Amino acid sequence: MFCRPRPNKVLPAVMHPTKNCVNQTFTTYEVPHIHPQHTTTVNNIQYQHKHYFPQTQSAVDNVTNQQFNCGGGPGGPGAPGGPGPGFGPGPGPGFGPGPGFGPRPRPPFGPY
Repeated sequence: MFCRPRPNKVLPAVMHPTKNCVNQTFTTYEVPHIHPQHTTTVNNIQYQHKHYFPQTQSAVDNVTNQQFNCGGGPGGPGAPGGPGPGFGPGPGPGFGPGPGFGPRPRPPFGPY
């Protein structure tokens, strides 16, 4: 014998609350914002006028020489015609040719 399947018994449907699905689409819009800018270059130029006053210095040494005849009075040493240095003929150094008073003395400083 051949068995037939029994038909399923269908129960009443159970209603669930509606599930709300949201399908989102995105669109991108570009909004240009313009911010103008200006740059000014300021060149600052400064002239420095520098005044110089160069100064030189020099020193002058005035040197004088004096000759003295320290002889005695008439008839003494150094008197005319007497012994020692004098103004006339006689032995020893005088104001003419022959040995003099030596080299000129050097000052303690200066261009000599």
